[in-house]
Amino acid sequence: MKKLKIYLDTSVISHLQADDVPEKMAKTLEFWEYLANEEYESYISELVIAEFNNCPEPKKSKLESMLQQTPLIELEVDDEVTALANRYMDEGLFPKRYRDDAIHVALASVYSCNVVVSWNFKHMVKIKTILGVNGINKLMGYADIEIVTPEVIVGEEEDENE
Repeated sequence: MKKLKIYLDTSVISHLQADDVPEKMAKTLEFWEYLANEEYESYISELVIAEFNNCPEPKKSKLESMLQQTPLIELEVDDEVTALANRYMDEGLFPKRYRDDAIHVALASVYSCNVVVSWNFKHMVKIKTILGVNGINKLMGYADIEIVTPEVIVGEEEDENE
């Protein structure tokens, strides 16, 4: 069976150490355990690494340790990714000042990921964005993509094991 390709945006990594939102942190930690499952290929990007490097200590060191425990494939932002992100913004799916959010989704689309996992409800995990991204992806020759929270992945696993 083909592995599910999952792209993690920065909000997921950040919520591994988010004491201010313990319920999201708990779900993210539970999700993190699923990434070791052989059914998944997990991806991050140079953008995630750059954003992660801006975290203050000791959070940065704790997150770095967790990242090293999980096999993650790093994707690069190239001209194709930038062009697709620009198209998303030109169509009004992402405000120009939130360009990084458009790049996360474009990375996942260009590299044929099945799912973007995010806690970003403002610009990513919302129906308008998901439908718009998939419409543009069809026009541009990319596959549909799901944009979900870690809870959706964990919930799917729980249902399969019942």
